[in-house]
Amino acid sequence: MSRLFALLFSLLLSTAPALAQAPAVSRAPAFAQSGPQRTVRIEAELVPMSQWAAPGSTAIVAVRQTIEPGWHTYWRNPGDSGGATTLDWTLPAGVVAGDIVWPTPERQRLQHLMNYGYSGEVLLPVPIEVPARARPGSTLPVIVRALFLVCSDEMCVPDELTLRLDLPIRQGAAPLDPHYGAAIQAVVETAPRPAGITARAVLEGRTLRLSATGGPLAGLEPQRAWFFPFETGLIDHSAPQPGDRGPDGVTLNLSVGGKLAAEGLTGPIGGLLVTDDGAWEIAAVPGPALVGARGGGALDLSERPAGGSLSSWTGFLQAALLALLGGLILNLMPCVFPILAMKAAALTAGAHAPAEARRDGLAFLAGVLTTFLVLAGILLALRAGGQAVGWGFQLQSPGVVAVLALLMLAVGLNLSGVFHVGAGLQVAGSGPLSRLSGGVGAFFTGVLAVVVAAPCTAPFMAFALGAALLMPWPMALVVFLMLGLGLALPYVIVSLSPRLLAKLPRPGPWMDRLKGLLAFPMYGAGLWLVWVFARQAGADALGVLFLAILFLGLGLWLAGVNQTCRAQGRAGVISAVTATLSIVAAIALTGVAIGQARAEGGDVTAASGPLASQPWSVEAVAAAQAEGRPVLVNFTADWCVTCKINERTSLSSPRVAEAMAASNAVYLVGDWTRRDDAITRELERRRRSGVPLYLLYAPGSPEPRILPQLLTEGVVIDALESARP
Repeated sequence: MSRLFALLFSLLLSTAPALAQAPAVSRAPAFAQSGPQRTVRIEAELVPMSQWAAPGSTAIVAVRQTIEPGWHTYWRNPGDSGGATTLDWTLPAGVVAGDIVWPTPERQRLQHLMNYGYSGEVLLPVPIEVPARARPGSTLPVIVRALFLVCSDEMCVPDELTLRLDLPIRQGAAPLDPHYGAAIQAVVETAPRPAGITARAVLEGRTLRLSATGGPLAGLEPQRAWFFPFETGLIDHSAPQPGDRGPDGVTLNLSVGGKLAAEGLTGPIGGLLVTDDGAWEIAAVPGPALVGARGGGALDLSERPAGGSLSSWTGFLQAALLALLGGLILNLMPCVFPILAMKAAALTAGAHAPAEARRDGLAFLAGVLTTFLVLAGILLALRAGGQAVGWGFQLQSPGVVAVLALLMLAVGLNLSGVFHVGAGLQVAGSGPLSRLSGGVGAFFTGVLAVVVAAPCTAPFMAFALGAALLMPWPMALVVFLMLGLGLALPYVIVSLSPRLLAKLPRPGPWMDRLKGLLAFPMYGAGLWLVWVFARQAGADALGVLFLAILFLGLGLWLAGVNQTCRAQGRAGVISAVTATLSIVAAIALTGVAIGQARAEGGDVTAASGPLASQPWSVEAVAAAQAEGRPVLVNFTADWCVTCKINERTSLSSPRVAEAMAASNAVYLVGDWTRRDDAITRELERRRRSGVPLYLLYAPGSPEPRILPQLLTEGVVIDALESARP
């Protein structure tokens, strides 16, 4: 009986559509308190996206809901029962509140009913227009009376809370609020909006056949899709939505609702088209089915939520597993090979000392996880503070690149036997073999592996890291740690397995030769980093860095001479003092080189090869599309080895150049070698945390097709041919 009463109460509320329309302005209590307000079912708070608002600007504030487990609130169309959240504003004169920017809802099934709503933590952003006459230094009291219909499987309770936010007024652009700014920005940027999709609807008996093509659907062929109508009563929300996918879109067969059955199809039907790859607003006008929306196979009808919150457990587990797989694949990337050399040297040295091998394996794992945790924490903290940074940000700093180049040189000289760390010196064919310092060396090897290798975004890392940046910070850190676990796992498994270790040859002179050979990948990594520094900092700074490298090499050679003197029982004071002075000079010169790095970066040019390129910008894309030309966009960075491989093999071939000319395409390059906030925001829009990213805009399509991160010549040519006018 209680469930029936709750259902009737919900249906009565859902029959008042005026509640879900544009926000009203009334006289909420002027004594409303700021901060979170609570009932036993829900906590709500009015929070800002930016730290302040400028006169004449549009500020974004959000109603943050934290809903107790087992309860939920509703979308603008609640579905078969329930009622949408409504906001009743009290604002100073001249201040105007806009409509709610609704995030994509979850599908919530209750027996034979289907509702659309939210659970867990939800942010409902609202634009607030601040008048130009607002006085800098003052505050605007923003008050809203929020009515939430909070339901469980057993009952529905209307909870009304009055929320207040005192919004500071200042001149100039405001950084993001450190608490909820980044999360609100993510909701605003990922909320469904029109995207150039063409949609048609035709009524065939009790079935509404809806087809949609173009825009971001072109070439997508999603596995699952749903339609969420803005208006209730048009379709049977609880009925399955079978359909087909095609090369240019999807077709859904919807069971008609009572209103549509009674009145027929009299005009456009608006709503959300939600797929595994995104959600967009569409307006299906009456007309025959569109070509290209069928023929690719039936859609999956599973009831997993589509387009729901990234903080859901399903999305979290998926991102964590993909991060683990991405970390495993990262071991095969070219940029991690120098670190594999260090790991190989450590493994061979401890192959027949299982206790030491286990210690080194666990120390390496600790180094990897600690560094991933630190980098992820810095990244999340910077983003929460309003900074537009992405994964790989550490190599966008010329200072970090210069220090890493010197460190790679030092490691290479150590492996070459110029000087020795952590073990006795092998002199006159006797004594223990010099190798990397035990647990400490393994730990810092893990640190190096992450700092150098992490920017090389593997194919399975893009979704996981992009999703992690939109999750609550505890979940995000777990995803990054899973990535680190994947990177370290092969080495740890070998180090903990006595049988695998026993298969390695016993120590001998061959290990010394192997160490010398493995030094050359470290030299190669150092040269690559010097090249990156040159691209970032310019020729003058590069010349100073060369001097720093020279003095560091001299200092480490003298350190090796001093170790030899001490092993022979001599003091070696002169070599020790000279080595110290040389290393200090190298450190000082590195600081000078970093200081000379030009603010605008080096003379960075586009990828070499037959393709003529222009710098990427939103305006450049719009200008090319206005001419009716396809646009190929390459987001790259000099420190991204995967990017460079793609550019040398798949973006610089004569066949690709011919395909570009045949399609009259424009090639734009977004260089992320140094920090560029515009590129970072574009990556975030595509749910990517780093480069490479390849976009292909067809003429007349506002949304691009995203190409694979590992390109082939054939993939690029086929994409260009499909985008011809």
